[in-house]
Amino acid sequence: MASVVGLLEERELAARKRVESLREEVDRVLAELRDAETDWERWMIARERVDRVLSEPRGAQAAEAAGAGAPVPVPEPVPGRAAATRSVVPVWRPKLAARVLAVEYQRIVNTLVDRQHGDDGPAMSCQEIAVALGLELAPAKIEGAVRSRAKRLVARGWPAEDTPGRFSTAAGPGAGS
Repeated sequence: MASVVGLLEERELAARKRVESLREEVDRVLAELRDAETDWERWMIARERVDRVLSEPRGAQAAEAAGAGAPVPVPEPVPGRAAATRSVVPVWRPKLAARVLAVEYQRIVNTLVDRQHGDDGPAMSCQEIAVALGLELAPAKIEGAVRSRAKRLVARGWPAEDTPGRFSTAAGPGAGS
């Protein structure tokens, strides 16, 4: 008859092998996701540039290149295309400025950068971020306008969340400056 300890060790080994296998799968999926996001971002940039070029009046680029100082037209929304409901948050990398983010995300990143250079310590809770942004301290505001966006930024490498619920610029922009 097998010992209880031996049976437990067998099950522990099987569980550890499953965890290791799943971690390898997660690493593979995350690498594939990063590649897919990069590809998607490049296609979005290409489409935006084509939209901008196609929306300019003919000769606007030539007049500007000739030094005529013609104002650059702002592209009109494309008819029939629904407005985007979610902002794209690119993966952070060196030399990528916060201005590539949607305004709501920029405000969170800038608040964390300002806090890092202040005397209150580098990490902020969602409630502290909400106060700094001048938002109403209602659970819906803190959860929807701050926590979900901060978590999305962390997932893309902009700020860090070293302690659950405490965000800082340790990983992304403003780190070490």
